[in-house]
Amino acid sequence: MILARRHDDKTAPEARHSFMPDPPHVLHVFPSFGLGGVPIRIATIVNDLGAAFRHTVIALDGAFASRNRIEPAVRIAYLDPAIDKARPLQGAVRVLATLRRLRPDLLVTYNWGSIEWAAVNRLARVAPHLHLESGFGREEAERQIGRRVRARRFALARARRVVVPSRNLVRIATEVWRLDPGRIAYVANGVDCERFAAPPDPALVPGLTRRDGEVVVGTVAPLRAEKNLGRLVRAFARVAPGRNARLLLVGDGPERAGLARLAAELGIADRTLLPGHVERPERVYGLMDVFAMSSDTEQMPNSLIQAMAAGRAVVATDVGDVRQIVAPENGPFVVPCADEAAYDRALARLIDDAALRADLAERNQARAREVYPQERMFAAYRAIFAEATSRNGTRAA
Repeated sequence: MILARRHDDKTAPEARHSFMPDPPHVLHVFPSFGLGGVPIRIATIVNDLGAAFRHTVIALDGAFASRNRIEPAVRIAYLDPAIDKARPLQGAVRVLATLRRLRPDLLVTYNWGSIEWAAVNRLARVAPHLHLESGFGREEAERQIGRRVRARRFALARARRVVVPSRNLVRIATEVWRLDPGRIAYVANGVDCERFAAPPDPALVPGLTRRDGEVVVGTVAPLRAEKNLGRLVRAFARVAPGRNARLLLVGDGPERAGLARLAAELGIADRTLLPGHVERPERVYGLMDVFAMSSDTEQMPNSLIQAMAAGRAVVATDVGDVRQIVAPENGPFVVPCADEAAYDRALARLIDDAALRADLAERNQARAREVYPQERMFAAYRAIFAEATSRNGTRAA
């Protein structure tokens, strides 16, 4: 079922078809197009591609909240195929029927949740294929699941490109999934550095009235299990006594109520704020003195480079490429997941040392501007989409 179609081209249809043939049609298949790092990042990329492509977005969970990030001029439709994953054979038949009906010039799949579409397309050879892999859930935080490895190895073997944002994912794709290294494209995530360096807006966090000398430890994340924000709450509870500090957890998700209960159990409810989702996160990073990550699994987290662009010191778990992303001077504050004492020491030191925080903030911001500008990411994706469509004889971007 087509949920909505948007097309702001005011050109008369007969003139458009006579002189302006349709650009390549890209079919994006997301596990979810709700509010999350991947959908929001892809929305910015789609906006940058502009009129060079037209798009259809499928969200397998029926969530399309990130459609609000798409600019009005983009030619885009949204489709809910209503596929029941509990019936894999019927689901595969419907996937094939949808692919054949839409006949896209390019199929783009995202993460494990869309792997069936990649597999069906490989068998049916309906369209050229790109796969974007950004990371894994908690179930694959420590090791890859064998049946998923085999499925990825089959489904992605003929993809034009498998695009990944971390060096760790390059290693997994080549060494574990055994994909052709020539098909792997490493594209670091990028951030609008000027936007995230803008002054913060305290009104976005009700109840956050800064006390004299108070240090705010904060994070921005979907409140899901793999983010393990309980680790951060427990660490803060251990180091908070005797310190003028507060904890700010920005985001929403299934773990929110549990985190609120945990803060109450640990006696820090009055020092913990959970304001929920904030539509403009660039206006909240500046409210934090320390940006904290406590995830069990990451590759190249958007929130990390956003916090760096905002000029924040960072304490984090050593997952994915996190240690390589931050400024080298911030590296000692990226610690192993299992080492609670090291996490506590890193957090306490950053709370206590304002001069150190300021130095790391400046260095992280400079690194974000030098290495992770949004324009570099856009240029890479423009080239990848153009190559993928031109090989099929369609018009390139």
